[in-house]
Amino acid sequence: MNILQAIDDEKVFAPFFRGDTWNAWRVFLSALFALPLSSEQLEIYQRHSGRSAPPAQPLHEAWLVCGRRSGKSFILACIAVFLAAFKDWRPFLGPGERGTIMVVCADRRQARVIMRYCLGLLRSVPMLAQLIESETRESVSLRNRVVIEVHTASFRSTRGYAICCGLLDELAFFPTDEGSSEPDIEVINAIRPGMATIPGAMLLCASSPYARRGALYAAWRAHFAKDGDPVLCWCADTRSMNPTVPQCVIDAAMEADPLSAAAEYGAQFRTDVEALLSREAVSACVSLDVRERAPMSSVRYYGFVDPSGGSADSMTLAVGHREREGDVIVLDALRERRPPFSPEDVVSEFAELLKSYRVSKITGDRYAGEWPRERFREHGIVYEPAQKPKSDLYRDLLPAINSRKLDLLDDARLLTQLVSLERRTARGGRDSIDHAPGAHDGAGRVSLDRADAPGRILCASHAAVRS
Repeated sequence: MNILQAIDDEKVFAPFFRGDTWNAWRVFLSALFALPLSSEQLEIYQRHSGRSAPPAQPLHEAWLVCGRRSGKSFILACIAVFLAAFKDWRPFLGPGERGTIMVVCADRRQARVIMRYCLGLLRSVPMLAQLIESETRESVSLRNRVVIEVHTASFRSTRGYAICCGLLDELAFFPTDEGSSEPDIEVINAIRPGMATIPGAMLLCASSPYARRGALYAAWRAHFAKDGDPVLCWCADTRSMNPTVPQCVIDAAMEADPLSAAAEYGAQFRTDVEALLSREAVSACVSLDVRERAPMSSVRYYGFVDPSGGSADSMTLAVGHREREGDVIVLDALRERRPPFSPEDVVSEFAELLKSYRVSKITGDRYAGEWPRERFREHGIVYEPAQKPKSDLYRDLLPAINSRKLDLLDDARLLTQLVSLERRTARGGRDSIDHAPGAHDGAGRVSLDRADAPGRILCASHAAVRS
């Protein structure tokens, strides 16, 4: 039984694929598994692959650049269940080894979207339900020595598996910078060797697009509209793949923010998002192997604090000074306390560090009204709110980095956050600067907030010293 026969079979997947709204996805599946296409289906294939001829044999790798709510997560789950249940992987497994269908997302909450689809398909089909051997919150083991399980985007935790299929969802929102702790390309590179000894294994990467960088954009450039390429890149807007999404919803999004909607629903990579700082420029400002500088009696120091309530966000502190020669701003000390913590205890700790640098007045984020002012005042330190928003602080940092007017500490987290800053252009032409949005769940995304604390604290500290 091939996958289209499974979709058409009333005893398998047919109840989930009623009507003709799945036609475009049937074409994609036909191309992926090298099944025949009608002349009408060939036109759909050519439109979304940019190729003239369909694959002559089943593919082992495909990239889906599709709009939001297009159905890509459900299709990935359907492929996962089909491969897990209808293909015998046991001849390629060692004694006691299990074949893994690996669902990888930026975080476990998002990965569970596909996992819930997989479980729903398995439980709803009686013949497949009999295959279930055991379940946990993040995996389901089948009696044929296959396990479908959730993984976060990590090149460390994805090693050591016999991978029958790797499913990477919302890949455009994985970290992309090579200095990130888990960059997207390294996650993919860690998965591929696990498929090397499994004939017929598949790597399927899907996402709505975002900025013109990272593994998804690189794959689109390398494989879209390339006849004969063994790697398929499928690019389609939301309604081409899922006509049930109301056009009025897309029209409203286009009216509110055309560039964002073109990416979210039109599957177009954004042209209004670019990296603010290059890794080379930031690295040139780092003093290698210098983690902290001791206080000097002849130097006047400045401090900046980014407060937090202690339950969700980091609380951070930076101390710096200005060199008399060269007009260079030097970062002397950097602290970050990740939650959970007692805010009063951290204020006390930060105050002691500030006093060691003879800092009696600091600048800080406009957070929680009078609370941080009162707490620091108890320790004899005046707290003044920053006059500029963080986007302006980031913008002011750019010329200092590019002209090497900053002397930074050798802190990997700080470096990573600085090079991940993005400049976005709003409809009115005004630029805003912040970190890339993080993947939240299948229904939407949220922006990172104080996960950028060290990078943000440096920018504000730079402004404080300058003032």
